[in-house]
Amino acid sequence: MSLWNEYAKGIWRENPVLVLVLGMCPTLAVSTSIKNGLGMGLATTFVLVGSNLVVSSIRKLVPRKVRIPCYIVVIATFVTIVDMLMHAYAPPELNEALGIFIPLIVVNCIVLGRAEAFASKKGLLDSFMDGLGMGTGFTLALMALGGVREFLGSGSLFEIKLIPGWNTEFLLMKFAPGAFIVLGLFLAGMNWIGSRRARREGRLYFPPRELNCANCRICRIVGED
Repeated sequence: MSLWNEYAKGIWRENPVLVLVLGMCPTLAVSTSIKNGLGMGLATTFVLVGSNLVVSSIRKLVPRKVRIPCYIVVIATFVTIVDMLMHAYAPPELNEALGIFIPLIVVNCIVLGRAEAFASKKGLLDSFMDGLGMGTGFTLALMALGGVREFLGSGSLFEIKLIPGWNTEFLLMKFAPGAFIVLGLFLAGMNWIGSRRARREGRLYFPPRELNCANCRICRIVGED
């Protein structure tokens, strides 16, 4: 696969939010505005790229039995760097809005998933492009969700009022129920585009496996314990 394909897959074909349905906690919590989505997306992209590069560099040195703890330490290091940089340079209101969700990037399944499934098996350049693509896809998805919620909630984008006469906020878009509704519409739109493309190509359309409960291993893991 070419480097461009490694990058582009995270934007559309394997978008972590709209296709793989990963990272739902920060996606739903911080996408109240397009600015918050951009800030969270850039922070996660930095961690993704940095951790992918380090994991790819040490993949042959780390014993298999301790690889996950090692990866978490690497990810936590980059999250600490991001947290310190944001406290030093980011606007205070952005820091307040993102809050605990920056430190929680450590346990974001997108970051650990790419480290384990991709960077631990690929070279530096491929891992860099994978992390950058997944981060870009995550950022664009958060910005799209945040933009829709911000516009429907207050008639603004990037805190700039696009409809001057809009004086009453639509509070549903500011809270969790609005996030679930908008995300559900986005996922439905992705499935509609996929099914339309499949019909045009004369093949059957199957929704992403990640949306199918049968492909979730949580129940089996709990049963084994």
